[in-house]
Amino acid sequence: MGSQDDVLVQKVFELYEQIASLESLNPCKDVNTLFTQLVVTCMPPNPIDVTRLCKRVQEMRSKLIRLCGEAEGLLENHFSTILGSFENPLQHLHIFPYYSNYVKLSHLEFSILSQHYSHVPNKVAFVGSGPLPLTSIILASNHLTKTSFHNFDIDPLANSKALALVSSHPDISNRMFFHTTDIKNASTALKEFEVVFLAALVGMDKEEKLQVIDHLRKFMAPGAILMLRSAHGARAFLYPVVDPCDLRGFEVLSVFHPTDEIINSVVIARKYATMPKNSLQPEQQQGLGSPIILPNKCCEIEAFNPLNHGNMIDELAIEEQLS
Repeated sequence: MGSQDDVLVQKVFELYEQIASLESLNPCKDVNTLFTQLVVTCMPPNPIDVTRLCKRVQEMRSKLIRLCGEAEGLLENHFSTILGSFENPLQHLHIFPYYSNYVKLSHLEFSILSQHYSHVPNKVAFVGSGPLPLTSIILASNHLTKTSFHNFDIDPLANSKALALVSSHPDISNRMFFHTTDIKNASTALKEFEVVFLAALVGMDKEEKLQVIDHLRKFMAPGAILMLRSAHGARAFLYPVVDPCDLRGFEVLSVFHPTDEIINSVVIARKYATMPKNSLQPEQQQGLGSPIILPNKCCEIEAFNPLNHGNMIDELAIEEQLS
């Protein structure tokens, strides 16, 4: 680890210790200041590979991701309550401090989806939608204006707050559905969706994330699209990382690493129509016949695009590095 990485890790450690010592992660000046400093520290493009850091740093990172997830959930809950007090909540989404980031992330995800999926999906799922399902709302409002959205969350209170946000909108309320369940308990329902979005904080560590992905592999329709959020470089101190090679049973189409204020990387993959044996672990291969063996594509496609102006698709500069 170079001196630049040492400085970064030391700074993240200091912020982690301050965040961990807070009595509460509910939105307030101290909480907002510390998390803003953390994001600013981790945002600049950095080639650091967090998976190669020492055990002590790995343990800190795992705890920090959970703290970030908790704080994000509390922030969304707070603003969902405020928005729910308006007669028409969807007209006031801009009061959420990171609303513009979600607009850009949703635009990015829609642009990536459009490049790899030629149809307008009739029915999509969003797993881990939370009390403030901004991605679903923005996609339904701006990009997929005829598509129905099925939002899955394990928390019944989150779903009731989310439902309250859209219930007064004549169009969105007819296309937005909320299901209270652990996604690992959903099976046949998953076959109905042409596209499944998986939120960054569903599966807070590697093992949990892989369990969810494996469940989706089993029950999504063959050929359906999986859109995941990941993280790259120093941003992996904020969110879990999905390695393309972890997506067994899926053909990884692209991995996009934004370098602006959009923190999450976006991974798009397609479930194999015929499952290649070499994409599964030995224990998962039992019971399979002799399917067509397709190459297990494991690649990174980095899109360095500030998304501040111009057309997203025209400006995407793509560099593919086959590992």
